[in-house]
Amino acid sequence: MATIRKRNHNTYQFVVSLGVGSDGKNMRKYKTYKVTEEMTPKQLQRHLEYEAHKFEQKVLSNMYIAPTQLTLNEFFVEWKTKWLEKSVSESTIMLRIGSFKNHISPVIGHFPMHKITTLMLLDLMENLTRKDGQPGVLSASSKHEIHKVLVSIFQRALEWNIIKENPITGVDAPKQKRKESNDINAFSIEEVERLISESQMELAHWRLFILLALSTGMRRGEIIALEWKHINLNEGILYVEQSLTRGREGVDLKAPKSNSHRVVSLPDSVIQELKSYKESWIKEVQLLSLFENKEDNKWIFFNSQTRNHFSPDSASTWWTRFLKRKNFRHIALHDLRHTSATLLIAQNVHAKIISERLGHKKISTTMDTYGHALPSVDKEASEKMNKILTNKNS
Repeated sequence: MATIRKRNHNTYQFVVSLGVGSDGKNMRKYKTYKVTEEMTPKQLQRHLEYEAHKFEQKVLSNMYIAPTQLTLNEFFVEWKTKWLEKSVSESTIMLRIGSFKNHISPVIGHFPMHKITTLMLLDLMENLTRKDGQPGVLSASSKHEIHKVLVSIFQRALEWNIIKENPITGVDAPKQKRKESNDINAFSIEEVERLISESQMELAHWRLFILLALSTGMRRGEIIALEWKHINLNEGILYVEQSLTRGREGVDLKAPKSNSHRVVSLPDSVIQELKSYKESWIKEVQLLSLFENKEDNKWIFFNSQTRNHFSPDSASTWWTRFLKRKNFRHIALHDLRHTSATLLIAQNVHAKIISERLGHKKISTTMDTYGHALPSVDKEASEKMNKILTNKNS
């Protein structure tokens, strides 16, 4: 039980003993508590015991942070370990840490938490600039991300009694220009036909990578995380069960984004390509004595030198060089996912089916993202309806 010491008329000190440290000294945590309400002696005793118990529980659960002159940089470390790393995905952790270190810490990181004001945060948000050395202004999405970090940090600081008032509540989130669906950067049918033709001259694994990206709409990390157990060549289906993403300490194997586990049917041409690829894959694996243990991951895309799966960066690097070498206009590797969706829309595939293939939780996500491709399909539907109504349907 925490010890309660009276300091003066209405101020008390709570003390929690944590035993003896490695240096032989007693470890203690202290908190000064001020009583602001009038109480009877019995009520006061119960109230103090309750508050002391709360303090003790925070200390023992490692959730107590001594306020004193804690700077924003110091609190960031507490926020990162006690909240951020327990609440969001690895990729989001990296994004939030980068936003703080590049844009927030250099400006106000040295200030004590209780001295950071709303005006300081307004000034910070109004003067954000790019830190990558590239020309142009910082994007609205980047500014929005920085605001999210500030909101989370100061909300936690308020909840953990580090500050009495939240200065970020007076700072509105930057307005984000709604991304228009026609901003999607995808290849046309003609470009896809040329892409498939040009890829015939590439190594077999890259040719297969492109075919899978176009035919399934899978994300980069989902493709390189494929194992043979995820593909049923007899049934012509593929199971999206995992993804490889870049983390702070290397590449992490995890569930697909938003837990979008799904089953995707494969075109016959892709199945034939997979069968042919598997024959050469088996020969190479046997030659290198790879994946001999039953528990080994049987990566479809593996690096013979590292004897492991491809890294996410290797796929993107190859793609960028391939486009330049073959004189294609640049689109990101992820844009093959958008290309896949727009090709399906052009073939009058229902948006619900496209949504399921892409792993979108809501069909509205698919409609919002690819709505620009729907007018032509809608026009064709209108013409078909006209034939029905005028009895000219042949």
